[in-house]
Amino acid sequence: MTAPTTQLPGAPSTVDEHHIDRRRYPHGVAFMDGQYLPMSEAKISVLDWGFLHSDATYDTVHVWNGSFFRLDLHLDRFLGGVQRLRMKLPYDREEITTILNNCVALSGHKSAYVEMISTRGSSPTFSRDPRQAENRFIAFAIPFGSVANKEQLERGLHVAISNMVRIPPKSVDPAIKNYHWLDLVNGLFDAYDKGAETALIVDTNGHIAEGPGFNVFLVKNGTLRTPAFGVLPGITRRTVFDLCAETGLSVAAADISRSEIKAADEVFITSTAGGIMPVTRIDGAAIGKGDVGSVTRCLMDLYWRKHDDPAWSTAVIYS
Repeated sequence: MTAPTTQLPGAPSTVDEHHIDRRRYPHGVAFMDGQYLPMSEAKISVLDWGFLHSDATYDTVHVWNGSFFRLDLHLDRFLGGVQRLRMKLPYDREEITTILNNCVALSGHKSAYVEMISTRGSSPTFSRDPRQAENRFIAFAIPFGSVANKEQLERGLHVAISNMVRIPPKSVDPAIKNYHWLDLVNGLFDAYDKGAETALIVDTNGHIAEGPGFNVFLVKNGTLRTPAFGVLPGITRRTVFDLCAETGLSVAAADISRSEIKAADEVFITSTAGGIMPVTRIDGAAIGKGDVGSVTRCLMDLYWRKHDDPAWSTAVIYS
């Protein structure tokens, strides 16, 4: 059965959203080819370069208690990546905002993980010339998920450092959020082999880089540091800098060695999928006292309180 569609500028064959059977949208909603679909019906062609070549960019924003958190920053990064990859979208910023809102509203979720994607698409003649490809825009909203589960948030994640090297920024610009994850996935397998729960991988100089879907911070003598080279400039990472400015904490982006992160007083990771999450063991050894530190707890609490600040949040229109 074909899913019903809802009104959007330029979308074909639409119907009034109030007539949509919301029972068909229990797990999430996707927007593709001008229509809203249940996630189970959202499909991409195997000929799309996003699938064949990872030729795509994306961004993820979360909704908490019915509001997007720092939506403008996510849109800035997404649209910047689209431009730098020489893609063209059929929707402007305002229309994309409407699409994201509608995906959440149709799903009914008050807390959601919301993704916007641009793929290279495919050429009608299967040409290898990317200029001939018809770029595609996709969005979806699904229930909110976290890198760390409840138990891990309470006692801290156990992390292993892999020898896997992050793709060098001269090859793939990490500022353009992408799906090039084989280095991160291999790092995860290294971590699992060591009995850890997630991984950190290193940059081309052997310094700590990032993990699968997250940035990392250390705290030493009340000062925070986070890797500067070859990492995605995450929105939650930036939020930590903003929170430190408000609270008077010192924070800097700089190289971090393996020995430095293991000798830290506190370590935490940051991601849209979970916010600020503590790390209490690295390579089997305790960080600091082996429990969640006071600086980490302070920032975690402040981070979630900011979700009620209208300057940081954008309410979803559910009607």
